[in-house]
Amino acid sequence: MEFYKYQGTGNDFVMIDNRDLQFPKDKEIIAKLCDRRFGIGADGLILLENDDKYDFKMVYYNSDGGESTMCGNGGRCLVAFAFFLDIFEDKCKFIAIDGEHDAEIHNGIIKLKMIDVNSISNEGEDTVMNTGSPHYVKYVEDLVNYNVFAAGTGIRNSENYKEKGINVNFVEKITDDEIFVRTYERGVEDETYSCGTGVTASALTFLQKHNLISVKVKTLGGNLKVYAEKDGNSFHNIWLEGPAKQVFRGKVDLI
Repeated sequence: MEFYKYQGTGNDFVMIDNRDLQFPKDKEIIAKLCDRRFGIGADGLILLENDDKYDFKMVYYNSDGGESTMCGNGGRCLVAFAFFLDIFEDKCKFIAIDGEHDAEIHNGIIKLKMIDVNSISNEGEDTVMNTGSPHYVKYVEDLVNYNVFAAGTGIRNSENYKEKGINVNFVEKITDDEIFVRTYERGVEDETYSCGTGVTASALTFLQKHNLISVKVKTLGGNLKVYAEKDGNSFHNIWLEGPAKQVFRGKVDLI
């Protein structure tokens, strides 16, 4: 089967054009394709499929082979893939597991509209919200040397979250309009170079604290930007912006 490999700020995905519905949605096959030693290697696998009401449909799987919730960087990469396939010109609307998303592409930079966030809850000094996937946000110091794996594993497998899991983001303020974010992702069960829904969640906590409408976000894999409009304790018109790029393409045996 032909596949494409895309990355968005270091978050990498196997992309498959599944408009003919020929891909076997088998957990073991997907996990093998995402394996970095025995397969192609990726943080997740994304199928692009047809939908009668939208330009295309996004079906996302974590690297463990399980179908998962929304992936922001994966969504941006899928928009770049759909653009490569000539499905749209510069603007599109697609459907994902968390609902519909608008997107734009200009010179390799993709702006993806995220779902509205209607509730943000506090857990001590930390924050929990759903930006298409569930996220826990914790502010720390000296993030570059922080043990994200150990701390992320602890929170993800804590009593409140061990059953369904949660993505854990660690945030450090850089300037008045820029933050640094590192994320431990459930399903991958490790730190990734970037996480779009996690960057969004982290950015919203910063926008809420500082009454801003946009913030720049540094990740291990590159730079992103988040825009949002605040309404009390909720946010709408949320956009995630950043690069997404095709890395390579090839053919792979599924057996």
